[in-house]
Amino acid sequence: MSKICTITGKSRNNAYSISHSHVRTKKIQQVNLQTTKIWSIEKKKWIKVKVSTKAMKTLLKNNFLVK
Repeated sequence: MSKICTITGKSRNNAYSISHSHVRTKKIQQVNLQTTKIWSIEKKKWIKVKVSTKAMKTLLKNNFLVK
């Protein structure tokens, strides 16, 4: 499965790694994904999803059940 958040759609980011001599080489910054369970009100059961930590923080702030 690809490294994309199922809720926010966040994916990887292109960036530069800068050395001491200021030589730039390309690198990829991956999104911080965690596999967690979220309570589905419609299905009335736990669903396993890959969620970024930013989305998990937002879910907890808005009182969604995250396990």
